Amino acid sequence: MELSIFQDHFLLRLENLLFVITALVSGSLLLWPMLTQRGIKEVDARAVVQLINYQDALVLDVRDDSEYAAGHLPNSKHIPAEKIAERWTEIQKFKEKPIVVIYRSGIRSNNPSQVLKKNGFLQVINLMGGIDAWKRAGLPIAKR
Repeated sequence: MELSIFQDHFLLRLENLLFVITALVSGSLLLWPMLTQRGIKEVDARAVVQLINYQDALVLDVRDDSEYAAGHLPNSKHIPAEKIAERWTEIQKFKEKPIVVIYRSGIRSNNPSQVLKKNGFLQVINLMGGIDAWKRAGLPIAKR
């Protein structure tokens, strides 16, 4: 009888431990994107329109040349992601303004955003979902 109580107690503690481990892992997975972005804010396409219209935000498209040529936000500045570390000075006059960083799906834009933050840009913002989200929202695309 005592062995059975001990086994039940052990199994209950094991279940609790597994529950705690599962909670920690799932919580870590939820927090991971926030931790890896190091303070880079993400906003949706509607918020980007407001930033452009009311705060004169610069839209920085960091996609490849061919992706940019296929369609981009009107009046956006194009600096490919792999060149941002050497070309960020081209936009240094915008350090005080919001800079909206655009990539194809929004995933790879974090590295250029980090470069800008490191170099003193105060309001670096990623378009959540990238150019794909912009297109899905039916917002204008330029091809020139």
